[in-house]
Amino acid sequence: MIRPTVVLLCLATTLHSAVATAADWGPVESPLSSRWAKDVSPSNTLSEYPRPQLVRDRWVNLNGLWDYAITGIDDTRPVEWNGEILVPFAIESSLSGVGKSVQPDQTLWYHRQFETPQLNAGERLLLHFGAVDWETTVWINGQRVGEHRGCFDPFSFDITDALTKGDSQQITIRVWDPTDTGDQPRGKQVLKPGGIFYTAVTGIWQTVWLEPVPAAHIRSLKVIPDIDNSSVSVTVDASARDRVTIEVRDGDKTVVSARGSAGETITLPIPDAKLWSPDSPHLYDLEVDLESGDDVSSYFGMRKIAVGRDDDGFLRMFLNNKPLFQYGPLDQGWWPDGLYTAPTDEALKFDVEVTRELGFNMARKHTKVEPARWYYWADKLGLLVWQDMPTFMASGQNHHVRPKQENDANLAAQTRMQFHTELRAMIDGLHNHPSIVAWVPFNEGWGQHRTNEVLQWTKQYDPTRLVDGPSGWEDRGWGDLKDMHNYPGPGMFPAMDDRVSVLGEFGGLGLPLEGHLWQADRNWGYRTLKTREELAAGYERLVTQLHRLIGKGLAAAVYTQTTDVEIEVNGLLSYDRQIVKIDPQQLKAWHAKLYEPPPIEKTIVATSENEPQTWRFTTSPPTENWFAPDFDDSEWKSAPGGFGTEMTPNTTVRTNWNTPDIWIRRTFKLDEPKTDGGQWLLSIYHDEDAEIFINGIEAARVTDYTVGYITVPISKAAAKSLKAGENVIAIHCHQTQGGQFIDAGLLRVEPATKAN
Repeated sequence: MIRPTVVLLCLATTLHSAVATAADWGPVESPLSSRWAKDVSPSNTLSEYPRPQLVRDRWVNLNGLWDYAITGIDDTRPVEWNGEILVPFAIESSLSGVGKSVQPDQTLWYHRQFETPQLNAGERLLLHFGAVDWETTVWINGQRVGEHRGCFDPFSFDITDALTKGDSQQITIRVWDPTDTGDQPRGKQVLKPGGIFYTAVTGIWQTVWLEPVPAAHIRSLKVIPDIDNSSVSVTVDASARDRVTIEVRDGDKTVVSARGSAGETITLPIPDAKLWSPDSPHLYDLEVDLESGDDVSSYFGMRKIAVGRDDDGFLRMFLNNKPLFQYGPLDQGWWPDGLYTAPTDEALKFDVEVTRELGFNMARKHTKVEPARWYYWADKLGLLVWQDMPTFMASGQNHHVRPKQENDANLAAQTRMQFHTELRAMIDGLHNHPSIVAWVPFNEGWGQHRTNEVLQWTKQYDPTRLVDGPSGWEDRGWGDLKDMHNYPGPGMFPAMDDRVSVLGEFGGLGLPLEGHLWQADRNWGYRTLKTREELAAGYERLVTQLHRLIGKGLAAAVYTQTTDVEIEVNGLLSYDRQIVKIDPQQLKAWHAKLYEPPPIEKTIVATSENEPQTWRFTTSPPTENWFAPDFDDSEWKSAPGGFGTEMTPNTTVRTNWNTPDIWIRRTFKLDEPKTDGGQWLLSIYHDEDAEIFINGIEAARVTDYTVGYITVPISKAAAKSLKAGENVIAIHCHQTQGGQFIDAGLLRVEPATKAN
């Protein structure tokens, strides 16, 4: 779908200066680096054409060594430079060759010369930036040509009128970045990294390039597939109203061509369309020509995403008019050596490729917008994408919404305007990628303001995709999706009639691997385990529980996360991408089950989650045989579950329990219990450690705490003890600090094929 011949204009002269000093360049010392870092050099830095959906044959890559300087915020253009920096790696990164931080009261300057590319009569020269963080001002030969504010969106300047006679031209760039002292969209970067926040990124972090274009040229394309009508609509935005020819190709075959005018929507039939999906990511090539001479190549996928009702009556996400459970990792997109910037295109591709190879069909791109080539690989390899708007987390009640906070953040008008500007730029820049199926404007209350107004605007602006309600925390009742965060989980909102229930974050099982860590100590995970065997067992339990929730209407889930990031060790992969922590084939097999019909679940002993269930309890240590079926508990108190303290997350406390220990017992009756072809599970919320007995036999032991009801298999001996008539479940829960809660029930799960 990308033209095989893309000409780098004036390549030898453009890179001459960089080659001359390449021997002096090297990455600065870093705690960790990926295997692709060794392939980075000043003479060959991210050399691929950076904009796969609007490709021209002629361009000049300006990646490589530039001069840099750090000055005070009010200083003018420096006379002397501090050294050289490898563009497009942020100055804080190892691969920049600098590894310095830039403070909010400082300015980062860039400078380089370039040779004027050959311009035909009437042509213009555009200077393109993939992304620069955050406020960018550009001069050509001392003449100011433009300014841009934003961290994640591409921008361009026409620099033709600033060129001087002769071959050599001068570029000077000034960048100011307030990082987390400002309220601009910035994602997870902070000046003092820690917890879920990472090293700051300042300056140029995506490719910079030059491109000659005719005076009348194509600025952008808007492509909308329509599988229901077997057609695709293309709108060409050009600098002048001109006649345009559009050709759709499938490999070497021309499917259809049409003529029209720039600025109008041109609809082309696609007979017998090959649909794009994770299992078959078919892409059509697109050739667009202006009558006056400009021509570009692009591509698109014929796919549709919508909300629909499945055969069981649950609302789900429908891909190409069929329900599809979507499962993938939370993908942060950080690199130990390049921070925001992958060392090479091969590295960028790897994250998409390994996600598919592990059996995921989706990824949630978390509080970051990637270079266009990441989405190209998602398109080509068949990875569904939920795209976050990179919002911000700031101190102060007015800047974000906390759990159970009724009012939205009260942001200044200028802050709201910048958020909207960058949200719109993100949607515009990524609109044509078939892989993107959902927009996520807010994450966990970060900068969450005018919630429903923003969500509704997003849906109106791009009705071809789904819009997630706030991902986690406080939902305001709008959005195609209602999104729970539950660690370790999993959990879900009950199936609804008007919105799809999804699990936007869960898991977070951490495993630090010596030799693959950003720092040796103080690493963390939502649950930190000690061995790869423990991690695999814990992950399997989560996926098993997840499969059951699909049967209750859960439509998608996002596991935290693809890789470790700095001090976080929650990744399925190490931060350097060297180790997949769980056997890949085992992961793929577990994930494959999620796309099969879910098991049939029957509640045998109800929890008190929805209706109170009566237990006998004591907070005084009982005799040793307290769990025996014939134990006399008549002296214990009788009360409804669950037992705990208010403010424990996601609980309904019906009986107060605030001592270190509690013992509870309950009798239940069974008809003749099934002993084969299925599984007995405890449904339990425990905060913290609990031991569970059935008919006097240990059924399970659980440690730590949950923030919702989970399922735990009971022991074979306990399952064998179940009998027709009366049975007894007895639980001891021990609490050390924080909130506390205990409640449990019993489930029977049968395979779907057997039950049907």
